[in-house]
Amino acid sequence: MSATTNRFPKAEKLKSRKMLNAIFTAGKSFSVFPVKVFYITSENKTAEPLQAGVGVSVRHFKKAVDRNRIKRLLRECYRLNKQPVLATLENHGKKAAVFFLYIGKELPEYVLLNEKMQQALTKLEEQLVR
Repeated sequence: MSATTNRFPKAEKLKSRKMLNAIFTAGKSFSVFPVKVFYITSENKTAEPLQAGVGVSVRHFKKAVDRNRIKRLLRECYRLNKQPVLATLENHGKKAAVFFLYIGKELPEYVLLNEKMQQALTKLEEQLVR
């Protein structure tokens, strides 16, 4: 995959229950409000150096329409801003699995969410290089 494409193919989507459980039990996390980032460096057999998933709490957003909108926004912000993290992982020969959880209590604006996602991915990049 070239560095100029901003795709989010199926292989990059985090769907493995085993990996999700590992992220929440043994993984590390940090917050860039309203996004909480859980991550784990992995030795998974996938070809992709970075797999990502998104989630929203049912407690704060009862309507599926609202949850789905926030997840769409999170995925879009991730898709557009993931290139530096991907490049860093490829340079260091590492693989990672990341989960973005929206922890805010009201529907986000795209501009705010995009800004926070950029901050979160920059912080993630710093954490993964350590």
